[in-house]
Amino acid sequence: MRPNQVFRHPLRRRHFLQLSGLSSMSLLLGGCSLPLLDTIVNKASEPLNQKVETLLFNPQKLAPEFPISAIEPNALLVNTYNFTPDINPATFHLKIDGEVHNPLSLSMAELQKMPLTSMVIRHVCVEGWAAIVQWGGVRLRDLLHLAQPKTNARYVYFESADGYYESWDLASAVHPQTLMAYQKNGQPLSVDNGAPLRLASPVKLGYKQSKWVTRITLVNHLLASKGYWEDQGYEWYAGL
Repeated sequence: MRPNQVFRHPLRRRHFLQLSGLSSMSLLLGGCSLPLLDTIVNKASEPLNQKVETLLFNPQKLAPEFPISAIEPNALLVNTYNFTPDINPATFHLKIDGEVHNPLSLSMAELQKMPLTSMVIRHVCVEGWAAIVQWGGVRLRDLLHLAQPKTNARYVYFESADGYYESWDLASAVHPQTLMAYQKNGQPLSVDNGAPLRLASPVKLGYKQSKWVTRITLVNHLLASKGYWEDQGYEWYAGL
């Protein structure tokens, strides 16, 4: 895929939300020094944040992509929620179920037979750092197309082998730059970066991009547990 030259205006998303007082992301970027205040502000503002950010999100607009020469091979930091799981790629299967007409269980061999999409994008962490990375894998929307979502499906849950869990809005999940990646910088994905399969997308912050994904479940409403960090006060939508 050629580098995309479409850039978002800096006030369209994050700055608009911060200036209007609708987002608590600035508290998170500030180091979480007031966890109780973080929780209170997040709980109060999240429903309005979600509605505003959903309106601002264009499911077809591409985020900036970069040339291969822009890759920062040492800039992507490794964050581990619990432990690094030991997954055998030969026996691994990705399950897709929930509000779908055609539940799936796909091996890595089957996933790698699907069209490969490669993109060089900026990975942004809520901790304040960023890295330009090349990801390669299968578009999530292609996988969901095979699963045939029901008309009432609105959200997508991701389960990981280390116990991490995450949820996305369906529109972001089917964005053309959202991948289930098994390559990083042109090489097979390493275990510490989420092998055999991880989420990768330029439309969400890093904590939304689950590693070691083993199951994708479509639902028609958000469950009480929205995501590992969200359940500790982080913003749910976390869009860029």
